[in-house]
Amino acid sequence: MDLDGNVGAHGNADADVVVIGSGIIGLSTALRLQEQGLRVVVVTADGLLSTVSAVAAAVWYPVGVAAGERVAAWSAATYAELARQARAGAPGVVLRDTWMPAHRRQEDGTPWWGAGVPDLRRLGPADLAPAYADGWRFTAPTVEMPLYLPWLLGRFLDGGGEVVHRRLDTLHQARAWAPVVVNASGLGARALCGDDAVRPVRGQLVLVRNPGLRASLRIQDDPAGYTYVHPRSRDVVLGGTFEEGSWDLGGDRATAEAILARCAAHVPELRGAEITGCPVGLRPDRRGGVRLAAEETADGLRIVHNYGHGGAGVTLSWGCADAVARLVGAGAPIR
Repeated sequence: MDLDGNVGAHGNADADVVVIGSGIIGLSTALRLQEQGLRVVVVTADGLLSTVSAVAAAVWYPVGVAAGERVAAWSAATYAELARQARAGAPGVVLRDTWMPAHRRQEDGTPWWGAGVPDLRRLGPADLAPAYADGWRFTAPTVEMPLYLPWLLGRFLDGGGEVVHRRLDTLHQARAWAPVVVNASGLGARALCGDDAVRPVRGQLVLVRNPGLRASLRIQDDPAGYTYVHPRSRDVVLGGTFEEGSWDLGGDRATAEAILARCAAHVPELRGAEITGCPVGLRPDRRGGVRLAAEETADGLRIVHNYGHGGAGVTLSWGCADAVARLVGAGAPIR
């Protein structure tokens, strides 16, 4: 196996479930299914470090996904799991102090996403700079994906799982490995399912050396553009852009400099920081929200869809994985 998880071309035809996709959604789902005692194969068109998950800022917060009870529940379940992993020393997972000031007064009461956040508190006037009218402070799980994804893959392989590197043209081709298919193909679902509601939302980030920052900052309503500052062990992730419908994977220097400038306006320690990278990822958005549902085709193939997470793949991952595991378990026996 190499770091991209390319371990074979054929796979085990005696598996119980095949998961299509090796990003955070696919790997978390595969592990949950494996924990149920199922034999799982992951089939992926992309290597592990070539997925959009690998370049994600990967900080818990349900951004870029429609609000709703299901999303709130998935977010809360993921928060609890990532917090547990952080306490257990999972590579790349850290609980980090997070500030989220806002220029406008927010609605009274707990925000729709807040029920699963144990230490959520409203910022008061003494906490806020003059430009801000409101805001929240809480602890958020943050994940360094280049460390975390290989760890997840290692857990999956150590549990007897197998990864097959192959591009599929149809979901039915997955029947070669198992009678149950979990479709965690992200943007690939547009072609695999003929789902025109799936679209890319381009995100460009900026990486700079960490000057000693420890707390995260997120400003949803910055007039200069969506702004976040997320420290990691060696660098800081700055963002960002949300460009609907763009398939462009090329980094733009002017955009990077604009992101750095607006982040430095809020965090003076970033002024003059050296840009070390400008990664670009295509978030797998879906008009109408996440598709997490089971179906059975006319020829008896059982499919559980799990895609369309937008910019909240990490935030929804373990909650959605739990939901998929329940749907798979609720079906007819597969052994």
